[in-house]
Amino acid sequence: MSNVTSRLMQIYDALMAHYGPQGWWPADSTTETIIGTILVQHTAWKNVERATANLRAENLLDFRALHDLDHATLAKIIQPAGTPTVKARRLQAFAAWLGTRHGFVLDSMSSTPQNVLRRELLAIKGIGPETADCILLYAAQQPAFVVDTYTRRVLSRHLLADSDWGYDRLKGLFEANLPRDVRLFNEFHALLVEVGKKHCRKAPVCAGCPLEHLEHTVE
Repeated sequence: MSNVTSRLMQIYDALMAHYGPQGWWPADSTTETIIGTILVQHTAWKNVERATANLRAENLLDFRALHDLDHATLAKIIQPAGTPTVKARRLQAFAAWLGTRHGFVLDSMSSTPQNVLRRELLAIKGIGPETADCILLYAAQQPAFVVDTYTRRVLSRHLLADSDWGYDRLKGLFEANLPRDVRLFNEFHALLVEVGKKHCRKAPVCAGCPLEHLEHTVE
């Protein structure tokens, strides 16, 4: 086991012992999961829940229906998630791709080889690396590690990465040093978000952090 692997697993084990399994992604279906990954961009999860509830009430948790819906109507329905015009456009861009490439069949999407699927997702306007990897991991059940602001903070403050590392380099750190296991990547990402929200904030709150005993530096 490499030193990086050992240190990553120390972080994972400490977080799991403290917080327990997180049960991500919080959704009732693959369709809802994907919608959530798009709506959650630049907003709080509670706002996504409100927008998703609106879609459910209108029987619109279906990509064929979203594709056919008038853009302005969709924007109004998802307004609680913020920037509704932009996010409606992104939802419909994904729906258009899914329809063209997979006939709106999510199992077909999920069976696509990971390198091909990621490349296609990134080609959809409004789908960036973090959203693409969320779709791969949480919807397609493929072992892609998701990197976010919390991941960057934890790794840099615990001396595993520099704060200026790009997304792909951080993602590669996990994928090269951990077993490519969907459940492990799922829980690890969710646990990093949890410790990030509670302790590894922009101004760190180290007291009581489950990682406090590990080697670290504070910005």
